[in-house]
Amino acid sequence: CNIPDEALYENILVLWQHYGRQPRRAELSKPPSTVSQSAYKRRFQSWNAALKSFVEFANSSDVSAPVRADKSVPVRQVMRDPSLRLRFKVLSRDRFTCQHCGASHGMSMGVELHVDHVVPWSKGGRTSLENLQTLCSRCNLWKSNL
Repeated sequence: CNIPDEALYENILVLWQHYGRQPRRAELSKPPSTVSQSAYKRRFQSWNAALKSFVEFANSSDVSAPVRADKSVPVRQVMRDPSLRLRFKVLSRDRFTCQHCGASHGMSMGVELHVDHVVPWSKGGRTSLENLQTLCSRCNLWKSNL
């Protein structure tokens, strides 16, 4: 299997967001999954082992962003986009539910969830668990960087 672990984990997270719960093996054969169950079986020997590995990966600590060798150019220590681990932690904490309107995939099909900064990145907000929230696409696009 030439698919990197991170891509396999990303697919699991996409499914988890889509369904608002732990995905089932049979759901790997339907969109939005882009990876078949055979890839997980080859890499992890079973779907349950793949899920366990994903949860261990998501619960492990994040690696800090690399620091540039050229110190004359200021650089933020944390990236704007949250890592896969951090996105999963935010979504799990918020129970895969929009924190503004309460929308979730379990209540209404087609809800797209975003992980958004409470204090906008453009206004100095950090990409940290405390400054991130789950919003549906409608609430996130309405909010902008207010």
